Amino acid sequence: MIAFGSAISGAEAYRRYAEPGVRLASEPDCEIYAFAAVEPIGRTYNLILDAAAGREDLEALVLVHPHTEIVDPGFCAKVRRALADSDVGVVGCTGATEVTSIAWWEGRIISAPVIQRYEEHGGGQLATASWAHREPPPAQVQALDGQLLVLSPWVVRNVRFDESLLLGHGFDLDFSLQVRAAGRRLMVADLRVVHHRSLELISDLDVWIEAHIRVAEKWNGTLDRPDADEADWKLRARRAEAKREAARAIAFSKALTLDARVLELERALAEKTDSPSWRLTAPLRMLNRLRREAAERRDQTQPSTGGDRWNGAVRGNGADGADGG
Repeated sequence: MIAFGSAISGAEAYRRYAEPGVRLASEPDCEIYAFAAVEPIGRTYNLILDAAAGREDLEALVLVHPHTEIVDPGFCAKVRRALADSDVGVVGCTGATEVTSIAWWEGRIISAPVIQRYEEHGGGQLATASWAHREPPPAQVQALDGQLLVLSPWVVRNVRFDESLLLGHGFDLDFSLQVRAAGRRLMVADLRVVHHRSLELISDLDVWIEAHIRVAEKWNGTLDRPDADEADWKLRARRAEAKREAARAIAFSKALTLDARVLELERALAEKTDSPSWRLTAPLRMLNRLRREAAERRDQTQPSTGGDRWNGAVRGNGADGADGG
C-alpha cells in the first residue's frame, strides 16, 4: 500500500492542488494522511510518519506539499520501480548534486519535467529552475526538493525530521543528509508534478539567512566544497555566505519575473494579432509597407543635383569675394 501525506497550512491550496493530484495518483487501497500543519513543518511530517509507520503493508509514503499537484497517472508504478532497490531511501522529482547549502538549486540540478505555475503577470508556467541547466532522471543526488518526497518504509520507521529547525527553510536538505548518513540513497525519478507557487524564491530574507546559518552549523564539514579544508571553513563567514546565496536567489527570482513578463507581452501580442480587425486590415498594412519600400527605392536611385548646385554657388561666391578683396 502506498500512502500519501500532506501538512495542510492552507486548506484552499490543498483543495485546489494537492488533493486532486493525490486522487489522480492514488490506488483504491491508498491511505491519505492530511494533517493540519503545526510549526515547524518537521513536527507535522513526523506525526504523519508516526501514523504511517504502523502499517505493515506500507510500500511507500508520499509527502506532498499543499501547492504541489501530481499530474502523473502512472505515479504509483513509477514509485515502486524507483524503490525496488532496498538501498534507496527517498525518491523525489527534483534534486541536486554538488550541494553546499540550503540553496540546493546552486548545485547540479536533476529534475523530471516539473512545471512551476504562477499567478503574477496574468499567470503562466515555466519549467522548474528554468534559469539553470537541468539533467533528466533517473539519477542519484545529494539533496531532494521538499515539494515531493517519497519515503521508503525503512525511512518512515527509522528517520525523523529535525523539529529544532524552527525557521522551516532547509528542512528538506537536512532530511536528505540524515537519510544519506543512515546509509540510504536519494534518487530523482520521472515523477510528473506541477508546483503552484510564486515566482519569488525567498519571501523573508532575514529568516532565510538565519535558517541557512543554522543548517550550515549543524552539518559543519558535511557541506564543505571538495577543495575546502578545515582552516578555510573556519575562516569563512557564514552570514556573508548566506547573504550571497540569498542575493543569488533573488537574482533568480528576478529572472523568473522577466520571463513571466515576456510571456505576458507575447500573449497580449497574440491576442491583438489574432483579432478579426487585425486580420481585416492586414491587406492595408501590406499595401502601406509596399508603398514605403517603393518610396525608399526611388530616393536611393534618384540622382541628387541640388547639393552640387548649392556647392557650386558657394564656391562661386567665395571666388567673387576673393577677387573683390
